Amino acid sequence: MSLQLRQQLKLTQQLVMTPQLQQAIKLLQLSRLELSETVQEEIDQNPVLEEDSNNPDSIHESLHDLTAESQEIPAVGDKTNEVNLESDSGLQEINWADYENEYEEKSSFKPKDDDLPSHFDILTKKTNLRDHLIWQLKLSDINAEEEKVGSFIIGNLNRDGFLEVTDEEIERAVGTSSTVAQKMLAMIQDMDPPGIGARNIKESLLLQLSHLNLSESIASELVRNHLPFLETKNYAAIVKATRYSLKEVMAALEVIKALNPHPGRTYSDDEPHYITPDVYVYKVDNEYVILLNDEGLPRLKISKFYRDILKGKENIPGIAKDTKLYIQDKLKSAMWLIKSIQQRQRTIYKVVESLLKFQYEFFENGPDHLKPLILKDVAEDIDMHESTISRVTTNKYIHTPQGIYELKYFFNSAIARTDGEDALGSISIKVKLKRMIQAENPEKPLSDMAIAKEFAGENIKIARRTVAKYREQLGILPSKYRRTPKFR
Repeated sequence: MSLQLRQQLKLTQQLVMTPQLQQAIKLLQLSRLELSETVQEEIDQNPVLEEDSNNPDSIHESLHDLTAESQEIPAVGDKTNEVNLESDSGLQEINWADYENEYEEKSSFKPKDDDLPSHFDILTKKTNLRDHLIWQLKLSDINAEEEKVGSFIIGNLNRDGFLEVTDEEIERAVGTSSTVAQKMLAMIQDMDPPGIGARNIKESLLLQLSHLNLSESIASELVRNHLPFLETKNYAAIVKATRYSLKEVMAALEVIKALNPHPGRTYSDDEPHYITPDVYVYKVDNEYVILLNDEGLPRLKISKFYRDILKGKENIPGIAKDTKLYIQDKLKSAMWLIKSIQQRQRTIYKVVESLLKFQYEFFENGPDHLKPLILKDVAEDIDMHESTISRVTTNKYIHTPQGIYELKYFFNSAIARTDGEDALGSISIKVKLKRMIQAENPEKPLSDMAIAKEFAGENIKIARRTVAKYREQLGILPSKYRRTPKFR
């Protein structure tokens, strides 16, 4: 067999991801807040784009005008002259001296009384756990090595305030002795908030009791030796094991309840996440109406000044060819951005319209009637790819008569029924599970197997491990932790 070189002509089709297509896909998966920020960044970078707060329909009008007038804009010719920036051309340089100190002098935030602090003095940052502990460490009378060890320990505390490294790892990472490591760990455990620097909840509770001078109390003994009984609320077993009276055990229990099992969360810097719906669905005269939420999104329009430049209407003699090419490029970019936003809104509307059709019973009666649904069902209904549906439903929320939900909420797996009826959605099963547990006898809470049997009695085929998985997803404790306390 001989090797030889040959030329071959082959015709193939392939999808090329142009920058414009990449931008359209990116806009499709953005949340409302991210979209607003992206559009604002584009306004800042593209001089052809402007925000129009006076005309609510400016996007549609600008795009319609541009489509009609795009053929009127002549191509950039070969003959060009130098750009002449006259004072009346609108392109003269900005006199920055006119804006110097304008913010300080004219800002509505400027205090009327000169003795009051500046508005810059009230800009604050929420103190987190690390900053709070480092501040206490800096105030301590320690040397450089001890400060380094203390900083390393603080840096290895999780959000609950628990230490995630061993003494040996501290010594090896910082290169210090066991004595110094234990000294700094004890110092940090003595800091505020109480219970910080422990390795588990038990140690944290004991540290907090020590801060209260209750190291030798009944509460400390219960935490130290009988924590499993406390978790299961088996107070009768505690009375039997300790020989304390029930009254003494309950008094110690009140002290333990006042402690914080996660002391680090006191200084959590997590910000609240407020949800603004992307779509509203209202029922008007027995018919559902879909409204897209455009509030907060910048209204876009194309700058008339730059359009007139390309048409030759603006009297700017000798404008350079490169300048016109730059304006044409920015004009195309602006038009594509507006088209992409419109396409994004239309796609979201189609997806919600399809969801309304598939999950009509949910909108009428609530989560109990949520049907099984997958991305493929909606994709085939509106003739789009599954990946597009996935992008549309990510980080987007809908306001319904039943409440606010993420669009992903409406997609759930099917749970078969033994009587041949239509399968139920997994979310509706979770709702039923939650109601079963709420209605259970607290003295004899339902086990996962008992719940599975109750579902079987309703012709719903579900395994015990599936019940356990759904219960954990709902944040419901096992039956032994839900049982009413035993006092005898």
